[in-house]
Amino acid sequence: MMNHEFSLAHLTLLSCSPPDLIEVASEAGYDYVSLRPIAVTPNEPKYPFGEDKNLLKQTKDALAKTGLRLLDIELARILPDVNLRAYLPAFEAAAELGAQHVLSSGWTPDRNYVGEKFAELCDLAKPFGLTVDFEFVTFAAMGTLADAVAAVRSAGRKNGGICIDTLHFFRSNTELAELDDLPRSWFQFMQLCDAPKEPPTTTEGLIFAARSDRKFLGEGGLDLAAVINRFPPMPYSLEIPNSKLALTMSPLEIAKKALSTARAYLNAAHSAPAMTKA
Repeated sequence: MMNHEFSLAHLTLLSCSPPDLIEVASEAGYDYVSLRPIAVTPNEPKYPFGEDKNLLKQTKDALAKTGLRLLDIELARILPDVNLRAYLPAFEAAAELGAQHVLSSGWTPDRNYVGEKFAELCDLAKPFGLTVDFEFVTFAAMGTLADAVAAVRSAGRKNGGICIDTLHFFRSNTELAELDDLPRSWFQFMQLCDAPKEPPTTTEGLIFAARSDRKFLGEGGLDLAAVINRFPPMPYSLEIPNSKLALTMSPLEIAKKALSTARAYLNAAHSAPAMTKA
């Protein structure tokens, strides 16, 4: 049995404040948390600990009390006419909390613009010791692994990389072979969840599935092991929001089940014949 490292992603339990999420993750047995100080949608809960010094102190105290580590923060989106410097307070706070990575994504189809802004984002994050990891999101303008590769290659920054979210990997129809020739140094951690094999047929359906209807590992139809086994072990951030489960299970129960199913799945996946490419 391998000793995998797991992070509880904030989107799994976005109703929990950062200090509360840390307490839940600690009690459930996680190694890390992944926090969301940069909101994505107007109506989601907001936790801007880059600007809210009291929230930052509470979050820092919770990490110290539990011994958990902060794996990454999100989401530094590259939008049209984005002011990247607006993300600096979150970067500074993340560094103070010991974070290692910042998630980014691209929301305009102009590849040259996204590449330029990704390079700037990497430069802004570098003094804080943070990598910037491009997540390709199926319903965003930059929605494929090829889009992420183009951004990282164009930027040419040592602290630039890619984060695979297994839901978006399979929903984007990316071929597994596309992973084989990419530098392994680009991949620092991975976001895991399961989902039905057949994707929703509308953009609205894809968005709902991503934000409110993900499945625990092994409870969907995705061949997650085919992706996981192409890489050396790395921290796995469990991003499994499910609005129906949230009505019947407590945050702690959800966190525990996410972790237990992930451990079982990964132990089985890593005991299977290796698929990694030398």
